[in-house]
Amino acid sequence: MLGLGNVAKKVFGTPNDRKVKSVRLLVARINELEPEAQARSDEQVIEKTRELQSRAQGGETLDALLPEAFANCREAARRALGLRAFDTQLMGGIFLHQGNIAEMKTGEGKTLVATLPAYLNALSGKGVHVVTVNDYLAKRDAEWMGKVFTALGMQTGVVYPFQPDEEKRQAYQADVTYATNNELGFDYLRDNMKGSVEQMVQRDHYFAIVDEVDSILIDEARTPLIISGPSQDRSELYQTLNGFMPQLEESHFTIDEKTRNATFTEEGNEVLEQRLLEAGVLAEGQTLYDPESVTIVHHANQALRAHKLFQKDQNYIVKDDEVVLIDEFTGRMMKGRRLSDGLHQAIEAKEGVKIQPENVTLASVTFQNYFRLYEKLSGMTGTAVTEAEEFADIYKLGVVEVPTNRPIARVDEHDRVYRTGTEKYAAVVEAIREAHEKGQPILVGTTSIEKSEMLSQMLTKAGVQHNVLNARQHEQEAYIVAEAGKPGAVTIATNMAGRGTDIQLGGNVDMKVMQALDADPEANPDEIRARIEAETAADKEKVLGAGGLFVLATERHESRRIDNQLRGRSGRQGDPGRSLFFLSLEDDLMRIFGSERLDSVLSKLGMKDGEAIIHPWVNKSLERAQGKVEARNFDIRKQLLKFDDVMNDQRKAIFSQRREIMDSEEVGEVAADMRHQVIHDLVDEYLPPRAYAEQWDVEGLNKLVVETLNMNLPVTEWAAEDGVDQEVMRERLIEATDKYMAEKEAGFGPETMRQIEKQILLQAIDQKWRDHLLTLEHLRSVVGFRGYAQRDPLSEYKTESFQLFESLLDGLRSDVTQQLARIRPLTEEERNQMFLQQQEQQKAQQQQMTASHEDAKGGNASAAAPGFDENDPASWGNPSRNDPCPCGSGAKFKHCHGRLL
Repeated sequence: MLGLGNVAKKVFGTPNDRKVKSVRLLVARINELEPEAQARSDEQVIEKTRELQSRAQGGETLDALLPEAFANCREAARRALGLRAFDTQLMGGIFLHQGNIAEMKTGEGKTLVATLPAYLNALSGKGVHVVTVNDYLAKRDAEWMGKVFTALGMQTGVVYPFQPDEEKRQAYQADVTYATNNELGFDYLRDNMKGSVEQMVQRDHYFAIVDEVDSILIDEARTPLIISGPSQDRSELYQTLNGFMPQLEESHFTIDEKTRNATFTEEGNEVLEQRLLEAGVLAEGQTLYDPESVTIVHHANQALRAHKLFQKDQNYIVKDDEVVLIDEFTGRMMKGRRLSDGLHQAIEAKEGVKIQPENVTLASVTFQNYFRLYEKLSGMTGTAVTEAEEFADIYKLGVVEVPTNRPIARVDEHDRVYRTGTEKYAAVVEAIREAHEKGQPILVGTTSIEKSEMLSQMLTKAGVQHNVLNARQHEQEAYIVAEAGKPGAVTIATNMAGRGTDIQLGGNVDMKVMQALDADPEANPDEIRARIEAETAADKEKVLGAGGLFVLATERHESRRIDNQLRGRSGRQGDPGRSLFFLSLEDDLMRIFGSERLDSVLSKLGMKDGEAIIHPWVNKSLERAQGKVEARNFDIRKQLLKFDDVMNDQRKAIFSQRREIMDSEEVGEVAADMRHQVIHDLVDEYLPPRAYAEQWDVEGLNKLVVETLNMNLPVTEWAAEDGVDQEVMRERLIEATDKYMAEKEAGFGPETMRQIEKQILLQAIDQKWRDHLLTLEHLRSVVGFRGYAQRDPLSEYKTESFQLFESLLDGLRSDVTQQLARIRPLTEEERNQMFLQQQEQQKAQQQQMTASHEDAKGGNASAAAPGFDENDPASWGNPSRNDPCPCGSGAKFKHCHGRLL
């Protein structure tokens, strides 16, 4: 019997069905406009864009322009790329424009879908950002989809690391800009460290379309983006601590794999303390529990984590004498990304590579808070429904499942669970061999480089030809993926999340054509394409006959979403396919989170070696385990965000203050307001309100006026006058300092003074903000312990960080006032002296260049100067120290006869 909920769904449809139904009228309207769009010439397509831009910027809503814009864009894509958007792709584009996440299965053409809302929103003239997971995809998509935007009369830009500022600025000025999430976040931070508006590269944050949105906004959101600068070198400490780690016994530490944490036991602390005393790291009589040992304890814990929790070829690889992190979700190298708090240095010491100096934070932001800067945000992915709650909670984004263009024909089999890893891998190799022999392409998913290389060795031993795709083969990625759909192809991949390249059955025609033309540039492109298309069509028939792409996974990931992404590589556009997961009780997920009773149940069943258990109950048990992990990771991200939200309000205040100063022509008023506030605070502190004159600290005030305002004022005499109160003192100090600063301005000139004020203000803000970030980092690391005293760490953090921010503002006002009070224009004599010094330096450089030129010719020595007398310094003339010696030796005067003077 159907429940009420199921009856309601049958009658009214699910909420998702209703959303899909609501846009069908819009899709029909776009299709009605198609003949009109097809009738336009190439010039008229561009003219239509100009007309739509004029209407959008004249006040007409983008919703009203949507059908015409989508029809024009679809036609441009058909001409530029030979791709006509399906109705389901139009739906995806509409949902993106409305600020949703469009869940579209792999192979449904998400890259093309993004052009529709990007074009529509770019009509406003504010610029659209299309966000990808890596630089390769950003460049590929910008070049590929750039043809569509060019046909529409729009500019496309691409942003990538180490790009020259001018080129980057132009990329951001384009109508549509392709970039990675990392580069966008770092450019935002870098812009807010620049000295003038002209140096900034980004413009307003209007609309972003995030590709692989779950990978970017969820998987990567646990790690904030940090711009840092070098601090003191502690290489010796890292190496010393690293030397102790292999000597540790199991009783010296505990490991919690669930929370990825490692700590010393009491016994371990005693051993460590003894070793550190022997090595001279701890002073005689000093213990690990002393306050001055905090840094050493911190780095000892990091060394322990580096050895016990971070595995080579799984969490990082060593390449070109450098430790390069690997993204646990995509299996890609994260060049330039480093672990903080000395952990990266501990891993470098462990691997014996050059230890880079530890860094201090100069600026930081989380992806959550960066992407919430946009007026409108949307995203695309093949797997988002499982994280719908998080998207709604943090980003206020809805998730809509877009129907596939053709029904999915993939068969998803129940997981096979083996007792041991050895049995599992033997079964995996056998399954691969069977599929390979019948000509079925196989995509094998692994969770680490180590496991992919181990499986590769097993397949080589079994005589099965294959390709390996992991962080080490990063450069050949597109080629390996393009070949993965050929008959009998075996591809081992470390995490297929966000690869961005389709596996097409029979192989990728475009990639094969490109390779053929690279090999023979003289060949006829049309002939080559015709030949390759015929070959690929024949190969596709063979693959379809063998059952389509077989996705075989060797382990379950922590996140079911990542498993679904791997599964989704098969069965694109209605193709047949098959997916199967091979597991063992020794797998990390099964061992840490799986049911402890499963092993005993399997033992009671009397399972033989090499036999697998296949049952829906096992699937359910695993799904619950993955649910626990995902819930914990969601909590981590929420907690990170709660703490970052506190800092985010302060970050926005500081960044907007900087921007205001850079934009302002009259920063003198800001500086004057700061000066007046400093005087106000000084008077309140030393001449407290409602206090008698006898209780005033006039000497203290006088001393601070000299230190802060750089003025000798008759403060004591003023205070002794009858009828002088706090207000009179305040007014006299303000009047005197205003006059003093006006004299300075007259000496420098108004324009120069404004520049000086602007630079001092920006430098002071940056320095104070850097110090504040460091203080907040330290506060974060200790505030958790307040929980033991029944106090909420977050509330404590909010209260204390607010107090710290107030003291930052007070210190900022004081620093700016003090620096401005001390600057002064140079006197005539100082200017002349500086001019002479510059002339002297230029002359010396010129002579040095001349001497170098002579050296190069081999003619160092020359004739002595006329009238030169070795014994009469008066005859030597008046050479400067860097001039050639008048004796003709060719040496500088200071190294020759000048030494005698």
